Order: sequence, then C-alpha cells, then structure tokens
Amino acid sequence: MKLTAEQLAKFEEEGYIFLPECFSPEEVEVLRTEAEGIYHSDRKEVWREKSGAPRTAFAAHTYNEAFRILGAHPRLIEPVEQFFGEQLYMHQYKINAKAAFDGEVWQWHQDYGTWARDDGMPDPRAMNISVFIDEVMPINGPLMLIPRSHKHGTLAAGHDKQTTSYPLWTLEHDTVSRLVDEGGIVAPTGKPGSVLMFHGNLVHGSAGNITPYPRKIVYLTLNSVSNYIRKPTRPEWIAHQDFAPIQTVPDDALLDYARSHRLAAE
Repeated sequence: MKLTAEQLAKFEEEGYIFLPECFSPEEVEVLRTEAEGIYHSDRKEVWREKSGAPRTAFAAHTYNEAFRILGAHPRLIEPVEQFFGEQLYMHQYKINAKAAFDGEVWQWHQDYGTWARDDGMPDPRAMNISVFIDEVMPINGPLMLIPRSHKHGTLAAGHDKQTTSYPLWTLEHDTVSRLVDEGGIVAPTGKPGSVLMFHGNLVHGSAGNITPYPRKIVYLTLNSVSNYIRKPTRPEWIAHQDFAPIQTVPDDALLDYARSHRLAAE
C-alpha cells in the first residue's frame, strides 16, 4: 500500500494520518480472538493495570502467528518505508488494551522521548503505525493527538513511575497547554481495521475507559534500519535488538490465516 502525495504532505504538516478500515472484518476478528487469548495467558510480556486488567502485551509477533503476519504486512510496512526511504526493523510491538470499565489513562507523552532516553535511538526516524482491533469511539478512551506538536522536537519530560503500572516519560501540564493552544486536540475514531500513523515526536495520550466497550489497538513501532538503537536499557522483548529488515508477507496472508484458523476451529 502506497500513500498519495497529499497524504504524505498531511503527515509532514499534521504529524499523523488516519486510514479508515484498511483491514477486513474477517482479518480483524482473528486478531481480536488471538489478542484475548494472549491477555488471558501468564506471560512476562503481558503487563496489567493495578486492577489486574490487561494493559499491554509486548512482542506478540514473536509467539503468535497472526500477529507475526500483521507485523510484516505490506499495508503497514510499505507506507513507512515510503516515508523514510529505507527498510525498517521492528523496534517494539505491543497490543494495548483499554479494558472495559478498568482501562487506565496513558499520560501525555512523546514516544521518541522514551526511545531516545531508554533505548539510545539516535534520531526520530521511527514511528508508530496502529491497527484498531475494536471500534474506537469518542467514549471508550480514544488516542488523543496534538496536531503539529512533532515540529517542536523532543521536549523535556519527567519519568512517571507512579500514575499507572507502566513507567512513562510524561510532559508537564504547562507544556501540553501551550501545545494545545497552538494545535488543538484530535481523537481519531473508527471501525475495527482502521489504521493510524503518527510521528515519533507527536504528543499524545488517552483517558481512562469506564464504558462497557473495550478498546484494543495494535502498535508496530517501525524504525529505520540505519537508526538502530545504541544503548538499550529495557528487556529485548520490549525494545528489540534484532535489526534485520522486515520482509513483507503477501497481502492476503492474514486473510488466509484467518480462514484456515476458522476451518480448524470448526
């Protein structure tokens, strides 16, 4: 999948683009089923809220076939290769849950701030590309973005280890207020299978979810191969150290897996 010149220009200006329903309901359904199975497992890669509800499952592409396929899918890899002009490797892979009733906040932050401070990533030549596994609605904790905030570079941040179960380099309230005065806030919503791409320095966060509607999103953190991390401090299953370029799968690979999985279940 290739981005148009208009989409590339919007990304440069706003720091994100939203691509509705890139994956079919059949493709998404198998991912949703597999994600629930992972959340119910007792793996070190599955982090939980203080309530015990799942928060994020790391590195699912290394132990689950459906997510391995998604992590090499051309609809996700090709647009980022197009943007950076080189091949990519998987820096991080996670399935973030915003559990019904119990999904906690993700504080305002920049992803590249963490990649630089904790992993030794030289430059912001990496980005997140995400896939909605559930419907993301205005009421169930959508990701909020501050348009054009990526143009301010990497901002000062504090290491918050208390607010949630997940330590995060978070921004001061005054910084967020200033950026919102300039760019506002958007919260992309859409059907399962929609894709959101956003710059590594784009400021974002999300509120908690007190609704009965879960909100699961898969995030691929794709890094340019020349920009590999130099001084990792986190476990390999959080910040990967296999810098081999991703080789894409056929476009119908996930659909084939979904159909074979369904037949096997029958």
